[in-house]
Amino acid sequence: MKIDATKPLEYGSEENSNKIFGFWIFLGAEIALFSTLFTVYFVLVNRYATGPNGTELFELSGVLWETFLLLTSSFTIGLAVHSMRLGLKKPMMIFFGLTLLMGLGFLGIEITEFFTYVHEGASISTSAFTSSLFVLLGTHGAHVSFGILWGASILLQVKRQGFTLATANKSFIFSLYWHFLDVVWIFIFSFVYLKGLM
Repeated sequence: MKIDATKPLEYGSEENSNKIFGFWIFLGAEIALFSTLFTVYFVLVNRYATGPNGTELFELSGVLWETFLLLTSSFTIGLAVHSMRLGLKKPMMIFFGLTLLMGLGFLGIEITEFFTYVHEGASISTSAFTSSLFVLLGTHGAHVSFGILWGASILLQVKRQGFTLATANKSFIFSLYWHFLDVVWIFIFSFVYLKGLM
């Protein structure tokens, strides 16, 4: 396979460029999915019946930690891609691994948060508000969980094979996915948690 040396390795072949373009199309579908979930949440946010509302449920401290971890992981995955482009395998793997560890930390806080909600009487079936909340947060959390598993498999491939057209392409596409999850979280933080605390 002919490699275009004028481009970064992840774009080094026509197939790689097509895969990246295809992933942007996939992210367009993901935007449609999360737009729908946000719309449902905004329609149902005030329909909490006799259950708790956002002001009673949300605690800013945990949400701030979640936000810190995800936004910092967005920075480290950027450093991983930069290291990859410089051909620095060890720094790339360290930054990539840190990204996944922060993703795990985020998930740990979110799962604890879910248990707290249920303990306080807010389950997925309590009200329309809690139903839409759990589906929105759960869908994002499921995406993060998948991302951690996917990222771990890519990390193993980079460890075994080094930087190739395939591993560079996969690593870059993963970074796009991770940045997308961070952008979605910013909307969740701003329009679900902050707005819900007012």
